[in-house]
Amino acid sequence: MKLKDARHLSPSAQEALRYRVVNAVENGMIKSEAARVFKVSRTAVHHWTKTTASVGTKALKAKKRGRPKCSRLLPHQAATAVRLMEQKCPEQLNLPFYLWTREAVQQFLAERFNLSVSVWTVGRYLKKWSFTPQKPLRRAYEQDPRFCEAMVGNRIPRNLSHG
Repeated sequence: MKLKDARHLSPSAQEALRYRVVNAVENGMIKSEAARVFKVSRTAVHHWTKTTASVGTKALKAKKRGRPKCSRLLPHQAATAVRLMEQKCPEQLNLPFYLWTREAVQQFLAERFNLSVSVWTVGRYLKKWSFTPQKPLRRAYEQDPRFCEAMVGNRIPRNLSHG
């Protein structure tokens, strides 16, 4: 059976362990022995005793772990973004896009609110705001694929040009 280290303990148990280790060192136990007895690293023991000496015992308290749950975009900023995206095209807001893409929203948030977020985060925002990717309802049946392909390359083939 493999022994678990202190990282597998709950935050409150980790906090209690830190208090016990620092208390043992303050009462005369050598740091390396405290590390062996309490099954933590010597570096951790040194860090805990050093921060306790400079900051106090409040440095040993358990802190909230993980990614913050709140959005970096404030509620009034989100409301403004949604309203502008519903009422205006990116081109009207002096953005170099014709449609609202994730990249367009990303640039809009950066320029308008000085907020740098990833494209993935923008996608989560758009999903939260009920903006979904749209597909055309139908495809034009008279569309000539060769002509469209040529137009994408900005050249008109001789046999398809008028005149």
